[in-house]
Amino acid sequence: MSPARPSVLPAVLRLLSLLLLLQLTTPPGVRGDCGLPPEVPNAQPTLEGSTSFPEKTTITYKCNEGFVKIPGKPDSVVCLSNNQWSEFIEFCNRSCDVPTRLLFASLKKDYNMQNYFPVGFTVEYECRPGYARDPSQSVKLTCLQNLTWSKAAEFCKKKSCPNPGELRNGDINITTGLFYGSPIFFSCNTGYRLVGASSSYCTLFDRTLKWSEPLPECVEIYCPEPTQIDNGYIQEEHEVYVYRQSITYGCNKGFNLVGKSSIYCTVKENEGEWSDLPPQCIGKSSGSKPSPTAQKPTTVSVPATQRPPVPKATTSFYTTRVTEGKETSPSGAVSLIYGFVAAAIIIGILILVKIFWDYGKSGLSVGDNH
Repeated sequence: MSPARPSVLPAVLRLLSLLLLLQLTTPPGVRGDCGLPPEVPNAQPTLEGSTSFPEKTTITYKCNEGFVKIPGKPDSVVCLSNNQWSEFIEFCNRSCDVPTRLLFASLKKDYNMQNYFPVGFTVEYECRPGYARDPSQSVKLTCLQNLTWSKAAEFCKKKSCPNPGELRNGDINITTGLFYGSPIFFSCNTGYRLVGASSSYCTLFDRTLKWSEPLPECVEIYCPEPTQIDNGYIQEEHEVYVYRQSITYGCNKGFNLVGKSSIYCTVKENEGEWSDLPPQCIGKSSGSKPSPTAQKPTTVSVPATQRPPVPKATTSFYTTRVTEGKETSPSGAVSLIYGFVAAAIIIGILILVKIFWDYGKSGLSVGDNH
């Protein structure tokens, strides 16, 4: 037996013991073929609780808050057969947010799917429908050092709709011009009713600006046919009656008008109505004392008291006048007698004056002859 052989076995046993001890003392997180994933600037690995990373294991990273993945650069590492992780290039960097959304313009399609906008990066816009390009202004925005976008100029101006025209017997209220998206409002003059839309706005039809609603109409409002009245009439009747037009009533002979003789057509809540109720025609005998009607006097003959016959005497009669509804008073009869007596005296005096006048003229004539 060789003296060197017994010393080899203990050496081999010690080596195996050291390997076993090393295996037992290795931390649980690095017992795989690869150790823990490498640290990547501005990113964190997505481990999902894994502690073992055998060959071909892939670990993906997520950028820290405020950083964005650089397009085209890988964001993961792989455990290789040599128990090493694959190499990586820094793939997270700071970026501006999504470019500013503008009312009058939109991003060109080239930038629609992009989310990485580093400092100094520039984007371009194009005008929205209903707007026209202003060549004096730039359509570009740039990501600045403070990770904000440069201020956008108003490089697109609103187009205008055509003039809406004239609303007959009405008014068009234009509050913000005739530009794209602007509204206009319609109203009618008093005495007219709006038929159609009360408003319209400038909108886009097949890339052409037009008004959303056609121009309405203002239709004249008519009052209902006026009421005919009993025992009366309407002067100068018409087929239709419009706002502020008046009518005048009259009554037939023998009737009095009670109420307003004239009423006019007015408007309430877009409907025509008369300003007052029609008047009435009332008979003149109704409610008023009629004037007394003159009647012919009734003559009654009464024979006088008979006396002895007298030569050349005749029977005389006297008449008494009786008026219906009123008796003749004695004082009136006496006054009448005095009147007759005074008249007889005056007539007698005139006769005597005439006689003496004629006699005097005849005497003068005889004297002149002598």
